[in-house]
Amino acid sequence: MKPNIYLDEDLVAFQKQTLEFIDREVKPYGDAWETEHRIPRDVLRKMGEIGFFGIRVPERFGGLDLGPIASCAFAEALGTSTYGGFGSTVLVHTDMASPHLLNAGNEAQLERHMPGIISGEILTAIAVTEPDAGSDVAGMRTSAKKDGNGYRLNGTKMFITNGITADVLIVAAKTEPESGSSGITMFLVERDTEGFSVGRALDKHGWHCSDTAELVFDDAWISEDNVLGELNRGFYSIMNNFQNERLVLGSQAVGEAQTAIDITLEYTQNRRAFGATLYDKQAIRHRLATVQAEVDAARQFAYHCAWLMESGQDAVKEVSELKALVGELVNRVMYECVQFHGGMGYMTESTIERMSRDARIQSIGGGATEVMLEEVAKRSYV
Repeated sequence: MKPNIYLDEDLVAFQKQTLEFIDREVKPYGDAWETEHRIPRDVLRKMGEIGFFGIRVPERFGGLDLGPIASCAFAEALGTSTYGGFGSTVLVHTDMASPHLLNAGNEAQLERHMPGIISGEILTAIAVTEPDAGSDVAGMRTSAKKDGNGYRLNGTKMFITNGITADVLIVAAKTEPESGSSGITMFLVERDTEGFSVGRALDKHGWHCSDTAELVFDDAWISEDNVLGELNRGFYSIMNNFQNERLVLGSQAVGEAQTAIDITLEYTQNRRAFGATLYDKQAIRHRLATVQAEVDAARQFAYHCAWLMESGQDAVKEVSELKALVGELVNRVMYECVQFHGGMGYMTESTIERMSRDARIQSIGGGATEVMLEEVAKRSYV
C-alpha cells in the first residue's frame, strides 16, 4: 500500500499483516463464498486468533487498545480483497455492532461476550434499520414493553448484515414510543432467544458473500440484564457510533477504489487494440490519472478524519464529508474501470464487474450521500 505519514512502523506492519491474510485466506476462496452467500466461521476465528477483532478493545479483554487510525488502516486493507461482502461482514462486527457493547456494556455483559467477540467465536450484528426507517432512525417502530423483570420486543428489522449468522445482536427498540428519538433503548439479543427469528435471507445486488436478513421479533422476551446502556438513551449511542462507522466505510471504499485502479492499470497495459496497448491511448491514461489523484486525496482525508477522532476532536462534519465524497467517488472509479475493460468488464467472471456491483452500496449504506450532505450543511452554513 502507499506510504502514509499517519502510520507509524507498527501500524505499517499491522496493515501488511492484514494484506497478507487477505491474499492467503480470502482471495483464493472468495468466489465460493459468493455462491454460498456466507463467510465461513473458521476464517473469522483465524482473524480473531491474529487479533484483528480487538483493534480498539482494551488490553484487559485481550485487545490491542489502538485507535481510529488503526481502524482506518485495517478497513482500507479490507477494501483490497475485491470482495466487498467480506469487508462488510468484518467491519459490522468490529466497528458497527460490538462498539455498542464496549462503550455501554456493564461489567457482566463485557465479561460474558467480549472475549468471544475478540476471538471470533461470537459474531455480532447491529439491528437498527427497519422497512420504514433507514436513515431516519427516530422513525423506527420496533417496541420494547416492560414485562416483569424484562421487556417484550415486537417488530421487524430489515437489511441486517450478519443477521443470519450473528450470535449476538445489538437491537434498537422504542421503550417510550411517545418520546420519539428520546425513547429508544439498545438491547443485547442472543441467537436462541425465544420469539426471535430470521424472517428471510435477502438477495442483494452486490456483497453476495455477506449474509443480509430480515429479522422478526414476536413477543421476544429480553431480560433486564440484557439492556445495553441507559434506558431511552439508545438514539445517542447510535449517533455517537455513526462517526466510527462512516470512517471505516469510507476507508474501505478508498481501498476498493485503489484496487480497481490497480487492476485496470494492469489490464490496459496488456490489452492491445489498434496496434498499441489501451494504456498508450492518452484519453485512457488521463482518465485513470484523474481518478488516481482523487483517490490519493480521499485517502489522506480519511486518515485526517481518523487523526481528528484520535485527538478527541468532534469530527462529525469531516466524517460526513468523507462518507459522501468517497461513496460517490468509488462508484465513479468503478464506472471508468468497467469501461476500460470493455466487454470483459461486463462479464460476471470479471473481478471488476463484481467490484462495481459491490461498490454501489457505498453511497447508500451507513448513511446515504444525501443524508451526509445534510449533516455537512447543518454544521457549515447554519
